[in-house]
Amino acid sequence: MKTYLVGGAVRDILLGQAPVELDYAVDGDDAAFLATHPDAARVGKSVQICLWHGCEFMPLRGGSLPADLAARDLSVNALALDAGGHVHAHARTLADLERRLLRPASPDAFRKDPLRLFRLARFACRHPDWQLHPDCLRLAAKVPESALAAIPAERVGRELLKALALPCPGRFLEVLEQLHLWRPWFTELETIARIPAGPVRWHSGSVLQHTVRVMNAVAGNSLAVWMAFCHDLGKLLTPEEELPHHYGHEQRGLALVRLLAKRLHLPVRREKAGLLACELHMKAGLYDRLRPGTRRDVLWTVATRGLMKEFWSVVDADSKQDISGKALEDTALLRTIGLPPQWQNKGAESARKLRELHCQALVGSRSA
Repeated sequence: MKTYLVGGAVRDILLGQAPVELDYAVDGDDAAFLATHPDAARVGKSVQICLWHGCEFMPLRGGSLPADLAARDLSVNALALDAGGHVHAHARTLADLERRLLRPASPDAFRKDPLRLFRLARFACRHPDWQLHPDCLRLAAKVPESALAAIPAERVGRELLKALALPCPGRFLEVLEQLHLWRPWFTELETIARIPAGPVRWHSGSVLQHTVRVMNAVAGNSLAVWMAFCHDLGKLLTPEEELPHHYGHEQRGLALVRLLAKRLHLPVRREKAGLLACELHMKAGLYDRLRPGTRRDVLWTVATRGLMKEFWSVVDADSKQDISGKALEDTALLRTIGLPPQWQNKGAESARKLRELHCQALVGSRSA
């Protein structure tokens, strides 16, 4: 039985990179593989997949190596490496690798598996200098919305979360815009490229351009990137007559964060972090101008949610200011303050007293 290392692992090797995942294909069915590898386990349900020593093995698609290569998602992934070290490739693969070009491996690549469109957007986040071939747009347009809607929600959500962890996460949104791929999973964002981010004094370009910039500025922390994704969602609901201003968008956006988190089956922590970024980023951006009580409430809310690093990095990127340094310093000050014994264990009264002491400390630090 011949065994081939296939897909992205071979691509990464050819690019001189360490493979992220190792997938194998064999020229036989799962029964034959299990017969020759008795310690392997069958794990696939709809697809024949065997797990052996932590790696997945599945039969060649279409029963032959050429058919398997043609059935891959992108030409740059249509690769196989045999035991002798020989590389087998789709006719366009090597040229597209050289040109850093993302092209569907076949005319029905997206139709057969619509999730591949979101994987394409994720791949673009990993390789920001690679370009989409015009066939991506042409073939994406042929995938009906009903086929996209049939993708399990958690799989779309998983692709989004993976993209948020990559070097250029904002490109996920750029590809969705480029391929007109907002419906049905991100329907509320389909006007994002046409809405101004704000008055020129504060922001230039569209909400899409601004969101992408902030997401990329905090790349490396996927939770912070998600918060950047969420922070200005409320601008998509601004009445047209108010543009380019976005009065109250931090409150309008809360419903969109909840909706997207529920629709994509995202973890509760993600939802809460997105809500925090949406609700408090405007106040935080005006940190030096806040009254002591408001400043304390923002600091304490962020600190008690365990989101100090993520939130303040988003605020810095959004405002183009260095606000986080002072905010983290002030938070450290608040943490040094404890309630006197006579004020402890009194419920809401204790909370009010602690807030009062915090505010006094912030005022004192400014006057020192």
